Amino acid sequence: MGPLYHLGRYALLIKRAFKKPDRQKVFWRRVLNEIDKLGVSSLGIVLIISVFVGAVVALQAAFNMESPWIPDYAVGLTTRQSIILEFSPTIISVILAGKVGSSISSEIGSMRISEQIDAMEIMGVNPASLLVAPKVLAAMLINPFLITLSMAVGIFGGWLGALASGALTGEMYVFGIKSFFHLYDIFYALFKTVIFAFIITSVSSYYGYFVKGGSIEVGHASTRAVVSSSILIIFANLILTQLMLT
Repeated sequence: MGPLYHLGRYALLIKRAFKKPDRQKVFWRRVLNEIDKLGVSSLGIVLIISVFVGAVVALQAAFNMESPWIPDYAVGLTTRQSIILEFSPTIISVILAGKVGSSISSEIGSMRISEQIDAMEIMGVNPASLLVAPKVLAAMLINPFLITLSMAVGIFGGWLGALASGALTGEMYVFGIKSFFHLYDIFYALFKTVIFAFIITSVSSYYGYFVKGGSIEVGHASTRAVVSSSILIIFANLILTQLMLT
């Protein structure tokens, strides 16, 4: 089956998923459950990775900018821009594609091979609306909060790294953070985050929804979901950067 076949089937799934749900209360209850499952449960790994990467970025900036022509505050400026523009929205989204995407694909795939989805269709229930749409909407709502926290913690980690290196003072690092700040950078990062959240959840749901076979095929579908989501995130990042920053 070629790419056009998968693209068409994916589009039809998304169309079915976002039809008006039969029971609004059940739908929004599932959205809240998915916010907890997909977002809150990922908070720990997001914060831990962000603080250490922020520290590493600051250390590398400090030791690679040892020049009398480069002001000390450039370390804070470089760390802030690296965290806000690329690391938090893009790299954290790729990490979430591995953690969240594999979970979504496995969950829906297990329901498919155990014929739970078939049973829903026989009963006249729209399984795409019940299973896929809440996950997509939940990720699009909660991921911007995760990425915002990642930005803050990453910049704080950079502050710790800068102090640990002894290359500059905390005041100079904070001055660099405040220098040449544009609110549009935050908008750009969060807009990308929403697009990436849609990619992660919808693509992973697609691979799980149409899985065939047994538990081994579910594992293969999870792997394909993670790989496809990661590639699409990188590709979308290139397109969005070209459109929004140039």
